[in-house]
Amino acid sequence: QVQLVESGGGLVQAGASLRLSCVASGRTFNSYAMGWFRQAPGKERELIAATIKSGSSAYYADSMKGRITISRDNTKNTGYLQMNNLKPDDTAVYYCAADPKLHNLIVVTTDKNTYIKVWGQGTQVTVSS
Repeated sequence: QVQLVESGGGLVQAGASLRLSCVASGRTFNSYAMGWFRQAPGKERELIAATIKSGSSAYYADSMKGRITISRDNTKNTGYLQMNNLKPDDTAVYYCAADPKLHNLIVVTTDKNTYIKVWGQGTQVTVSS
């Protein structure tokens, strides 16, 4: 069973950059599609980035497109989310997630109830103006 531990959040000013990391403990990370979600208090969870098992393709939500890059290093069992030019509206808890059966987590944009097997604990990102 893969477990995910994420880190890299924090308090930053508008325009700053952050790099989130998601480390998989099970050493089978290359068998999982993965992605990144965010959720602000009182708001619904939003998929902001997703990639397939090899990391050779990427999806980005319009809300952050052009400002974020998803990547993964399967030799290190680690996924990453590089975030640039952060805005106060980006303030949220950010979660990495992975699933061994889905080809691409982008499917949640069509069906919000799609089951995703493994979730990280979340990391807080706060952007001040």
